[in-house]
Amino acid sequence: MSRPRVVIVGAGFAGYRAARTLARLTRNRADITLLNPTDYFLYLPLLPQVAAGVLEARRVTVSLPGTLRGVRLVLGEADGVDLDERTVHYSDPEGGAGSLRYDRLVLAVGSVNKLLPVPGVAEHAHGFRGLPEALYLRDHVTRQVELAAAEDDPGRRAARCTFVVVGAGYTGTEVAAHLQMLTDRLVRRRSLPGGLRPRWLLLDVAPRVLPEMDERLSRTADRVLRARGVDVRMGTSVKEATREGVLLTDGEFVASRTLVWCVGVRPDPLVEAVGQPLERGRLIVDPQLQLPGRTDVFACGDAAAVPDLERPGSFTPMTAQHAWRQGRVAGENVAGSLGLGRRRRPYRHRDLGFAVDLGGARAAANPLGVPLSGPAAGVVTRGYHLAALPGNRIRVAADWLLDAVLPRQGVQLGLVRSWSVPLDTASPELARVPGGPDRPSARTGGEPMTHESAPGTDPGRRTAAEPGKTDPAAEPGDHGPAGEPGDHGPAAEPRDMGPAGEPGKNQPGGEPAKRQPGGEPARNQPGGEPARNQPGGEPARNQPGGEPARNQPREEPPRNQPGGQSARRRSGGESAGAGPGRPAPGPVRRTDPPDPAAPAGSGGTTDPAAPAGSGGTTDPAAPAGPGGTTDPAAPAGPGGTTDPGAPAAPGDPAGATGPADRPNASD
Repeated sequence: MSRPRVVIVGAGFAGYRAARTLARLTRNRADITLLNPTDYFLYLPLLPQVAAGVLEARRVTVSLPGTLRGVRLVLGEADGVDLDERTVHYSDPEGGAGSLRYDRLVLAVGSVNKLLPVPGVAEHAHGFRGLPEALYLRDHVTRQVELAAAEDDPGRRAARCTFVVVGAGYTGTEVAAHLQMLTDRLVRRRSLPGGLRPRWLLLDVAPRVLPEMDERLSRTADRVLRARGVDVRMGTSVKEATREGVLLTDGEFVASRTLVWCVGVRPDPLVEAVGQPLERGRLIVDPQLQLPGRTDVFACGDAAAVPDLERPGSFTPMTAQHAWRQGRVAGENVAGSLGLGRRRRPYRHRDLGFAVDLGGARAAANPLGVPLSGPAAGVVTRGYHLAALPGNRIRVAADWLLDAVLPRQGVQLGLVRSWSVPLDTASPELARVPGGPDRPSARTGGEPMTHESAPGTDPGRRTAAEPGKTDPAAEPGDHGPAGEPGDHGPAAEPRDMGPAGEPGKNQPGGEPAKRQPGGEPARNQPGGEPARNQPGGEPARNQPGGEPARNQPREEPPRNQPGGQSARRRSGGESAGAGPGRPAPGPVRRTDPPDPAAPAGSGGTTDPAAPAGSGGTTDPAAPAGPGGTTDPAAPAGPGGTTDPGAPAAPGDPAGATGPADRPNASD
C-alpha cells in the first residue's frame, strides 16, 4: 500500500510548524512535500534588527532541509490549485513548470505588503516583508547618510537625512526605533555639515502607537521614540508620494528620499485563485482548519480566516503568534485525518501577551498580562525570541553581545537594488534578478493577473484572472505620480507585432517587453540616484538598455523609421523603466552575423522630433542619454520607441487614502 501524499504550500510560521509537526507524528508513514520559494524559514520578528545591522541576515533564517527531517523540499512558487484533480501547479526558480499531486493539502502561503490607492506609493515606497527588503533598506539608509555628508546644497542634504515610516503597528514601530539608532551611530562617526541630525517620521491614521497593545505599553513605546527624536504623528498619513518627498494628509510636504511602507499585510493572491469562500481575502475554514466541503484541504496562518472560539463571531488576527500555533494544530489534524496521529481538535488559543523590541535595552512587553518597560522588558523580549527561534540561538545571542560591546559596521553591500524589491509584488521573499522568472504583481480586485516572461524565461507561465475584490482598502493603485500612466494602463502597453515575419516582444529588433529597463530611471526610490549598470543609470555595453554590440538583427526597419511601425508613447515620451511591477530583462542571445556597417544603437529611437530620454528618443542637437544614439539615420535597437505623433496617455486620478491596517505581531 502506497503512503499518503501530503503537500504543504508555504514555509512561514504556519507552514514550517505544520511540516515539523507532521514529520514527528507520521514517522515516515506519509510522503510530506513542502513547496516554498526559498530553502529557509524566515523569523520575521527579528527582521528590523537585520535592517539595522544588529544581526546578520543568516541569523534569522533557518534551513528547511537541515531542520525538517523526513520532509521533501520543492523550490517553487504555487501558481494555482486544482481542488478537483488534487493537484498543485508551481513554477520553479528557473521558470520551469511542475505539479504536485496530494491526498492532503495544507495552504499556508502567508501574506504580502498591503497597498492603498495612494498616488506614487507603489513607485516610491518599499515594504518590509522579506529579507531582500531588509538588506536593501539597510544599504539605502546608509547610502543616504553618506551622500548627505558630501552634499553641498542644504535642502538636498536635509532631504537625504529625512526618513518617513508609514504604519505605527509592530513592524513600523520597530523599524523606526532600530533604524533611528543606526543613523545616529553613522552620524556620530561622520558628522554632517552644519550639525545636521537625521530626522525620522512615524505616521499612522490610528490615534496612538501600537493600537493593538495595551494602552500602557503604547505610551511606553511612544515615550521611547519621542525621547530619541522620532517625530511621531498620529492621525496623519501619506496623501501622495513623489521622488522629491511625500505630501501628508495634513497638507505638509516633507522632502525625503526614503519612504518605508508598513501599513499592514494581506493574504497572498494565490488564496483568491483557489475559488473558495473568502473573508477579507482569507479562506474561510472551520475550527479544525478545514475548508468547508473539502475534507482533504486545510488552511492556516495568514491565508485562513480561523474562527476565534474565545470571541464568538470573530476571526483570529493575522499575527505570527496565531500562525505558529495554527501550524501545529493543522499538522495534528492532517495526521489524524490519515489515521496516523491523535484525534482532530479545534484551534483554540490563550493570549500570552506581546513584546515589541525598541532597540538597545528598551522594549515594551506584557508577558501573561504583566506590563513591563525598560531593561526588564528588553530581557523578556529577547528571551522570548531566543525561545521561539527554531535554530541559530547561539549565533543570535553572540551577535547581540558583540553589538553591545563593538561599534556597528556601517557599510553598503550593494547586493539588492531598488528595482529588485518593488512594493507591489506577490513574492516579497524573493529579489528580482535580470532575466529571472517573475510572479505577477500582488494585486487584488477584478483585474486580470497576467504574467509576461522576461527574455530567457519560460513563456508558458500562467495567465490567470483573479476573482472579485474582497478588500477595497487593499487594492493597489496603478497610477504613477504627476499624471504618469500606470504600468498596466492602455498607454503603457506596447502593441503586439503582427505575423509575416515581424519580430515578437522580447526579441532582438522587436518591441520591448512591458516594464523593461532602458527607460526613465527607476522611480520607486524617492529621488534616489540609480547606480551605473542599473535601470535608469548609465548601463554597461552589451547590457539591456546599454550600447549593444554591432551584431544587431536588422530583419525589418525599426520603429519610428521610414517604413517602420510606431509604438504607443508613454506620458512625457518616456519608455517604461525598471521598478515596482517592472521585471528586469535578461541577456538576449545574438545569432545573426555581425554587420560592420550597422552603427551601434540601443533601446532608443532616432526621431529628431522626439524628446531625448533614457531609452527613449534623442535629438541630434541634444546630448545622447544612456542607451540612446544621436544619428538620425541609425536604426533603433531592441529598446522601445516613442512616436511624437502618438497621443499621450492621460494621468490616472489620485486615489484616496484608506485606513491603515496593522502588520503582523512580533511575537
